[in-house]
Amino acid sequence: MQIQTILLCFSFSFSAAFYFHAGEREEKCIIEDIPSDTLIRGTFKVQQWDIVRHDFLESAPGLGMFVTVTTYNDEVLLSKLYGAQGTFYFTSHSSGEHIICLESNSTQFVSFGGSKLRIHLDIRVGEHDLDAAIVQAKDKVNEVTFKLQHLIEQVEQILKEQDYQRDREENFRITSEDTNRNVLWWAFAQILIFISVGIFQMKHLKDFFIAKKLV
Repeated sequence: MQIQTILLCFSFSFSAAFYFHAGEREEKCIIEDIPSDTLIRGTFKVQQWDIVRHDFLESAPGLGMFVTVTTYNDEVLLSKLYGAQGTFYFTSHSSGEHIICLESNSTQFVSFGGSKLRIHLDIRVGEHDLDAAIVQAKDKVNEVTFKLQHLIEQVEQILKEQDYQRDREENFRITSEDTNRNVLWWAFAQILIFISVGIFQMKHLKDFFIAKKLV
């Protein structure tokens, strides 16, 4: 089984839609940096290569997609088998990088049709689906209030991401200051070493000349 990683760090983008190619039973992963307690929604669709038409089919019947979401601490947030297209959800428990992996299952149909696949993936960060009951009763709800509630959720998500970004910048600043301080002390230590070596060499030469009665 081949495993490849697509190094894409979306860094708080609300939506990232793209597609990539993969082989049969080939796992490919993306890395997304997200704040804690954030809902992630991923929508995917698989197209299969047709060796007769030399083009991708609109769908891939009989094919499944195994979706796995883990953190760098090996915490599994999602591990589920879906069909050729579907939507998955997970919520981050802590801030940091999350690994989203997709792998097609192997069927006789796919093996016969060819192993080249095109996978469309749409990742949405902090997007909450509208509740089905609210959608059904939309005509009874004030449209302005409905949109305002959705806007408030987006503002809250932006504030959360800004807080997370500030924390990252603060940690980076502290690390940079510690590094600069260590470099300064190391430079000072090198100067002391050079001075000590110089004094030792001068004393050694002086003793040598005295011993040889050159001075």
